[in-house]
Amino acid sequence: MAIDIQERRSGGVDLRERGKDADGHTIYYDGRLYMQLLVFTGIKHNPEDLCQELKETGFCGTLYASLHDPTGIGLLTVSEDPRFFTTQLHTYLRSSHFANFQCRTDWSMFGRTYSIGYEQDLVETLLKRPKRYVCNPAWPWAIWYPVRRSGEFENLNPEERRRILMEHGGIGLAYGRSDLAHDVRLACHGIDQNDNDFLIGILGKELHPLSAIIERMRKTQQTSRYLTSLGPFFTGYALWQSSI
Repeated sequence: MAIDIQERRSGGVDLRERGKDADGHTIYYDGRLYMQLLVFTGIKHNPEDLCQELKETGFCGTLYASLHDPTGIGLLTVSEDPRFFTTQLHTYLRSSHFANFQCRTDWSMFGRTYSIGYEQDLVETLLKRPKRYVCNPAWPWAIWYPVRRSGEFENLNPEERRRILMEHGGIGLAYGRSDLAHDVRLACHGIDQNDNDFLIGILGKELHPLSAIIERMRKTQQTSRYLTSLGPFFTGYALWQSSI
């Protein structure tokens, strides 16, 4: 799907993702990824059996061993089409080894990729990079959690919001450049069962830096003043990752 340089409107509402090209012109892309994390418990099978099953599906995603539940796993799946999760994925889960496990629906997380308006490559931002991050065998550790912003943040003037977000984003960039932690940020307005706003995935080769960046973020204005809730937190180690 090509990027459209000219703005296209339908009934006065334009839902395309936006960015800026090298000359500062607004660019558009009408596509995004959806990601879902389903958490299961009561696993008695050899994890290798599950990994082999998943290899044969052709699904994009990752299977995690839960850090906190010796019989728990987390299945992250990725698709550009949200219907995948209610059709192909549900059919597979009902007809595979997963049918024998208990799904922790209270831990289910779902979100979509989005742009913030400054990205020069929207396909990279919305599709390629998120897949590359969650399927990177060099980054097997992951912490996934939802967050909800306060209404007070939305009432700040645009410049103040930008300054607060830059403080938060600067920390993430520093950890990313050092290959300590890499983040996937998804919007989940209206599609999260607990009315959260965003779903965050922190990925890396070691667990400690993932904990450290979350600790560091607690001191930012966005987290300390403008988030009303965080979590639950799912921490896992990749048992299987699809190829990119």
